[in-house]
Amino acid sequence: MALTKQERRYRIKKRIRKIVSGTAERPRLNVFRSNKQIYAQLIDDLTGKTLMAVSSLNKDFAGAEGTKTEIAAVIGKAIAEKALAAGISAVVFDRNGYLYHGRVKQLADAAREGGLKF
Repeated sequence: MALTKQERRYRIKKRIRKIVSGTAERPRLNVFRSNKQIYAQLIDDLTGKTLMAVSSLNKDFAGAEGTKTEIAAVIGKAIAEKALAAGISAVVFDRNGYLYHGRVKQLADAAREGGLKF
């Protein structure tokens, strides 16, 4: 029986999370995308805490115009700026089971341009 998209993503997500883990010095940059919004957060897996988060629902980006892909790039730059301000320059990228394509790729590229290393 074929897997649904959600089941496939969940299976890939579990496989990735076995390998990818964040620390306070090098947190995990986690990406979640819904049909309308995109979310990025830096997570310290040792303590189980979210260090910072940015999403397209934030007041700063609520009225942002453009395609969902363009907004993902803005979110990537924003998370990079917040991380650098907090003294974090290196992260581990967690695509959360999504293909490295489209909005996920744009967010990652913008975060790299913003100064994050991964």
